[in-house]
Amino acid sequence: MKHSPGFLAIVEDAKTRVREITVGELGEGHVLVDVREDNEWTNGRATGAMHLGKGIIERDIETAIPDHDTRIVLYCGGGYRSALAADALQKMGYTNVLSLAGGWRAWNEAGMPVENG
Repeated sequence: MKHSPGFLAIVEDAKTRVREITVGELGEGHVLVDVREDNEWTNGRATGAMHLGKGIIERDIETAIPDHDTRIVLYCGGGYRSALAADALQKMGYTNVLSLAGGWRAWNEAGMPVENG
């Protein structure tokens, strides 16, 4: 997907404050959160992931994950929206938020488990 320069600029700015990890660095002991749109979630998702779309994550995160020290790994389609969402959660006081580099695409390329429907 070709992204606009303005979008890429705000993503790059967010990435200066957000820690990204690869699928290989994922490990255990985290909550995996899919921040993609509803239709993307319905078409397939990482096994065990929670869905809090980027449009509502700030509104609903404190109910879904009240502990601000929880290790949260966010993913989207390619790692851009998750970086923006991670930046927002850090501003809300979440201390251990990570963005999955490459997002859903990297998850699939690594052969990680998925759920459909």
